[in-house]
Amino acid sequence: MPLTSPRRSALADQVIAQLRAQITSGEWPVGSRIPTEPALVEQLGVARNTVREAVRALAHNGLLDIRQGSGTYVVATSELAGVMNRRFADSEPRHVAELRSTLEASAARLAAQRRTDHDLRQIDALLERRESAWASGDAVAFVEADATLHMAIVAASHNDVLAEIYADLGGVLRDFLRADVGEVLRPEAHMDHARLVEAIRTGDGARAAAEASAHPFGCRLTLREHR
Repeated sequence: MPLTSPRRSALADQVIAQLRAQITSGEWPVGSRIPTEPALVEQLGVARNTVREAVRALAHNGLLDIRQGSGTYVVATSELAGVMNRRFADSEPRHVAELRSTLEASAARLAAQRRTDHDLRQIDALLERRESAWASGDAVAFVEADATLHMAIVAASHNDVLAEIYADLGGVLRDFLRADVGEVLRPEAHMDHARLVEAIRTGDGARAAAEASAHPFGCRLTLREHR
């Protein structure tokens, strides 16, 4: 529905809110390119300058990245996520791995205690998707499938604060995983997640935490540590 407020500042705020909603709802996922400026003008029924102002505001807040000659891409799902991405972009990989280990171990322990049958069905489906992505040799698809599986496990903890913090760090964690996996999937880098999922299924919180804490430390980091 076109937005018709006569006040430009208020109208820009409405456009910002609408674009933000399309990002946070997952309609425009992280990594995707948003519609072009002319398409947004037609979709929203507002002037080009208003669309441009809204897009620039969201880019300033860290949700969008304007790439000249390529388009505008979603890089975070919230302002806090955008801040996290900028703040930790150059962090020591080992420190990111330790943070991920801590969060995922806590989430896995809680998931083993609180998961529902619906949670398990979703986790099983995502585990299968992860293994299929690995078998295909597609590193990009594997990183996305692995990240989505872990997000589902965190969600199964039914701790909203933990889930929101993990989601806000999602860009940082994906960048770490992407760098660790590399462009080619190597057999020695594969980490079996079946044991983690089984521990959650059987309600073994200690085992689930132990399995989750081991996963974030990728093969390349482990090799570097033992040199």
